[in-house]
Amino acid sequence: MLPIYSQKSRIKLLLLLVALVIGAATVVYTNVLVSKLAEREQQLIDLYAKGQEFIIKNTGKEDNLVFILEEVITANKSVPVILTDANEKVISLLNLNLPANISESRKEAFLRREIQTMKTQHEPIVVSFGDNKEDINYIFYKDSDLLVQLRYYPYVQLTVMACFFLMAYFTFSYSRKAEQNRVWVGLAKETAHQLGTPLSSLMAWYEYLKASPKFAEEPIVEELGKDVKRLEIITERFSNIGSVPALKDENILRVTQNAIAYLQNRVSRKVEFNIKAEFPPDTPAKVNIPLFEWVIENICKNAIDAMEGKGKIDLTLSYAGKNNIAIDIRDTGKGIPKTKVNDVFLPGYTTKKRGWGLGLALAKRIIENYHEGKLFVKWSEVGKGTTFRLLLNR
Repeated sequence: MLPIYSQKSRIKLLLLLVALVIGAATVVYTNVLVSKLAEREQQLIDLYAKGQEFIIKNTGKEDNLVFILEEVITANKSVPVILTDANEKVISLLNLNLPANISESRKEAFLRREIQTMKTQHEPIVVSFGDNKEDINYIFYKDSDLLVQLRYYPYVQLTVMACFFLMAYFTFSYSRKAEQNRVWVGLAKETAHQLGTPLSSLMAWYEYLKASPKFAEEPIVEELGKDVKRLEIITERFSNIGSVPALKDENILRVTQNAIAYLQNRVSRKVEFNIKAEFPPDTPAKVNIPLFEWVIENICKNAIDAMEGKGKIDLTLSYAGKNNIAIDIRDTGKGIPKTKVNDVFLPGYTTKKRGWGLGLALAKRIIENYHEGKLFVKWSEVGKGTTFRLLLNR
């Protein structure tokens, strides 16, 4: 298999681990800052409560009240605070943004909601200034906007980073696929071009031999004509790669039988082919015949190699839902290990000493890109065989 494909999963896993480490480090560090800021705000509120208690107990004494009021009480510029009496009636508030032009009733309801919110975040601080149970005030408070923003900042940051990485991933993935498409198309077009010149010469020689009385009874001429016709089909296949092939309603059973008939005459007699249709014999499917036959041949040739030229290949055609036709190709070969099932369609993957490993990759592209169908391994077991499934549109 090509190195870039064999290492792709490891590279993805490595990038994911790096991203998780960065994300975890960001969350941990931000939580440390949040804890320190929350501790500082708690100290500020405690100081505010002590200052408030001092003012209440020393009402009428002017010596230190101005200092306490200015340097302690109003020094809090960020933490929202509500001071109430023993019955939770609001006495004063700090750092709360009241809606503009709010009525008294709506203001009271707004402050009640704020008090309930504050209760869920922190226990109120009790300020006592007498011996009676009613001689107390409550200080309700909640986290400052800065603390809230800092607490959620890492998650917002990670979300933005995730969106960025996803965009980058899809962009590079699209670029990679576009580059692969250009390579496939270029290779196919060049192959078709290279086949054109010798094919034209062979066609001329075939016509010459067919017209010559000397070779009128020679069976080799007829066989030569079949091979020339086959080369024309192969050239047409390569020419269709990269262009939008015409899909027509074709008798899918007959097309499959024709592909197998051609292949059967050119492989070992020890390979047995069986074709079965579980629907009416005239059932159509949208296919491009030259490309579809190419897919059948590629899969069957791989199956023959897996069976080492001896075994059985069963093709079963059936309905798959309302809109699809399934073609199951099962062989009695050596099977595919579970760890390699997802690799068989990758360019360059092969178990043979000779070969490019492009047959199944090309077959998958033909079915999925040009026929808008699917090709996948339906079943495989080592030592028993493999079943490939093709899904086509009805």
